[in-house]
Amino acid sequence: MKNVLVVVDMQKDFVNGSLGTPEAQAIVNGVAEKIKGFSGHIFVTYDTHFEDYLTTPEGKKLPVEHCIKGTEGFELNNQVENALKDKEYEKVEKLTFGSTKLPKLIKDRVGDEEFSIELVGLCTDICVVSNALILKANFPDAPISVDASCCAGVTPESHNAALKVMQMCQIDVK
Repeated sequence: MKNVLVVVDMQKDFVNGSLGTPEAQAIVNGVAEKIKGFSGHIFVTYDTHFEDYLTTPEGKKLPVEHCIKGTEGFELNNQVENALKDKEYEKVEKLTFGSTKLPKLIKDRVGDEEFSIELVGLCTDICVVSNALILKANFPDAPISVDASCCAGVTPESHNAALKVMQMCQIDVK
């Protein structure tokens, strides 16, 4: 069985930048260790916005500039980036919470072999849950899991709520 790791939005703006939290900072070591010890295909998503972010529907509801392509905040957290240095991985820029390209990219990489998917990253209650549900809808028979210790939400309460939603949708929470 092939293994797939999806590292969701471990970008500087979400860790200690404009939308950073102590909870996000607390998972960095775990995410880096998970990457270093992982054997399989790795996909790294990037929340991707542009200079016009504040005029977009998302920007009107969350008026905090973040992950603007070309800025330092768009880049991966340094520790996560260092963990990826010796690994082959695919960068997946996404313009919204979940990537509709990710299932095709995974299928192209694993072919017809059986595979499992594990997700880690930020934010549990927005982008992690969105990607997990998209993947479960596309791969209903594949084992899909989320490592709760390597995820953080906007708040601890919303993190836990998202984990419950994923469990209800038959995504394993470790």
